Amino acid sequence: MDVRAGIVVTGTEVLTGRVADRNGPWLAEQLRLLGVDVGHVVVVGDRPEDLLGALRFLAGTGVPLVITTGGLGPTADDLTAEIVGRYQGRPSAPDPELERRIASVVARLSARRGWTADPVATAAGVRKQALVPAGAVVLEPVGTAPGLVVPPVEGRDGPTVLVLPGPPPELRGMWPAALDAEPVRRALAGRRELRQHTVRLWRTLEAQLAATLREVEDGLDGLEITTCMREGELEIVTRFDPGAQASYDRLLAALTERHGEALFSTGPTLDDLVGDALAAGQTIATAESCTGGLLAARLTARPGSSAYVLGGVAAYADSAKEQLLGVPAGLLAEHGAVSPQVAAALADGARDRFGARIGVGITGIAGPGGGTADKPVGTVHLCVRGPDAVLERSLHLPGSRTAVRDRSVTMAMHLLRELLVGGPPA
Repeated sequence: MDVRAGIVVTGTEVLTGRVADRNGPWLAEQLRLLGVDVGHVVVVGDRPEDLLGALRFLAGTGVPLVITTGGLGPTADDLTAEIVGRYQGRPSAPDPELERRIASVVARLSARRGWTADPVATAAGVRKQALVPAGAVVLEPVGTAPGLVVPPVEGRDGPTVLVLPGPPPELRGMWPAALDAEPVRRALAGRRELRQHTVRLWRTLEAQLAATLREVEDGLDGLEITTCMREGELEIVTRFDPGAQASYDRLLAALTERHGEALFSTGPTLDDLVGDALAAGQTIATAESCTGGLLAARLTARPGSSAYVLGGVAAYADSAKEQLLGVPAGLLAEHGAVSPQVAAALADGARDRFGARIGVGITGIAGPGGGTADKPVGTVHLCVRGPDAVLERSLHLPGSRTAVRDRSVTMAMHLLRELLVGGPPA
């Protein structure tokens, strides 16, 4: 962990939460794979003084490389290239050849998409994107914005600044060229392998894990251990240099010995475990009421899922449950739509209608209204039915409508994991 870097994510839309930051985490993981640790990810709005402050702060931490994302567009608030050049002591000037290349890209995009634009305004925007700090390395545009590698002016200490576009496809497409730039290679010289392993426990309290770590802490030299609890899953991520492998082996042995009944993965995510098991020759169909298709969306988020996800029905109304999934009207009348019996009938209906080996049924009251004394908000019933086994759960979940729906889907995924892979009961 000898080489570190800093990341500045720019954009008021990111700062205010209108757009989620996808670049900071992606860059941090790519750097980790290179043996480079990230000390800080700083998010700033489209204000020059805030970007300058972030650059000064990260330079003060001693990192040899700072990466910025965003602020390279043609509008007035896109000032990253100019500000970075000013900070590095390198004034910006037009690059006529780059301007021609960007103009060609803009023309192709406009023709392909049928856009019409004021040629004067378009030319001004292209000219702005072709401003390059003196001595900077230009990275060819993947979209319309070039990237830049801007080292400090000769004789001045400080980090090299790698300036990348904000749209994730453009940033990721530019990443190989960025790593190949000589100033970046020089900044990252001396990096070493940085290992990272993940252990996942199901329904284990962080306090229990903390007690285990205290018991074995004398043998864990060289490990950086972080924990995160979400939806009943406790994720333990450990980062270390290769020289600390023996310490990690002791940690894994301790976790296995003390929490083996809760340990369901030493690497793959829940979604990968389920997806891999389904891809090994299973087929699945879903029938969802309160989750409205969220389980089907999660299952199909994985590339290649069309090989095993046959389909799903979001059946909110009782009539949809009857007509689309064959839930008997008498069953609905006797037990109500939110009941274990209906969850089982939904799972059976999904299997039968789609011809799948596995069917999943979910029904519940996500809220904020609709609850009763007998069936309060947060009541959810799930059923997973396979050729040889049936797993059912009834839950009383706290939280918002979104939380209830998300937690219901997570429980359904763990029921699938239990059915397909084994491990701790869901």
